[in-house]
Amino acid sequence: MATAIVAAAYGGPEVLTPIEVEVPGPGPGEVTVQVRAAGVNPIDYKLYSGAFGADPAKLPIRLGLESSGVVTAVGPDAVGPGGPIQVGDEVIARGGGYATAVTVPAAGVLPKPAEVSWEVAAGLLAVGNTAVHLVVATGIGPGDTVLIHGAAGSVGSLAAQLAVARGARVIGTAAPARHERLRSYGVEPVEYGPGLADRVRALAPNGVDAAIDTVGTDEAVDVSLELVADRHRIATIAAFGRVPTTGIQGLGGGPGADPGTEIRGNAWRELLPLIASGKLELVITATYPLADAAAAHEFVIGGHAGGKVILLP
Repeated sequence: MATAIVAAAYGGPEVLTPIEVEVPGPGPGEVTVQVRAAGVNPIDYKLYSGAFGADPAKLPIRLGLESSGVVTAVGPDAVGPGGPIQVGDEVIARGGGYATAVTVPAAGVLPKPAEVSWEVAAGLLAVGNTAVHLVVATGIGPGDTVLIHGAAGSVGSLAAQLAVARGARVIGTAAPARHERLRSYGVEPVEYGPGLADRVRALAPNGVDAAIDTVGTDEAVDVSLELVADRHRIATIAAFGRVPTTGIQGLGGGPGADPGTEIRGNAWRELLPLIASGKLELVITATYPLADAAAAHEFVIGGHAGGKVILLP
């Protein structure tokens, strides 16, 4: 048996409750993982908020996209993207992470580098895969000047670091309190708000080649359209309503967006070595005990986490 956090009804974080669940033994191509940490993502609370519908037949809803832990049992042919999986392996797992133990398909289980903490491992892939997709889809490379909206957020900061690693000059919007951290990544910070386009022009009088929007505001889209000539080099993961009328790229799970399945599925090959070597930083803003998942969701829903929030069983 294991303790799992489920949404027993549709509503706010108050519907989250711990229950005891049976952990099935792994079948062919499956493994069981003792969870050490689980990442919290915005889609987790959207699933039970009613944003995607409120079908009572789907209750209770198991939550969690990503976790890290130790393999305790393996089924036949348990082979992950990184190779065969064995009992005792430290891994990153996809799916059902709000629990003390889970049985998941081996196809979604990756080897955790020893240098990477449980918390970082549990919070990296959802945001990291998105960051890689943004950078690849906009074709960022050496000599480019890139504007990243929301550069201090989890996705934005990783995209900024990846763009810098590719040889680009990065200008990133953020609140002043987070400018120093952006500078430590080699990013030139700029405050969002009225006059943003003029502030960016002052920093980049020769123009901006590409723009990445992680916040979804009209300001982010409008300033990007004003400064970037090639609309295909503007990508958003939030402002999906602006995509059809502007010609910019929508990436992810939004209406008409490119899911980037192949790019995201292979992003770990770039992300894990970088995070293990210290060349990429994922900021962990807060950790909560698994039993306090509702409080963790209240914090994330507030919209100013400034990094990843992690649950610890």
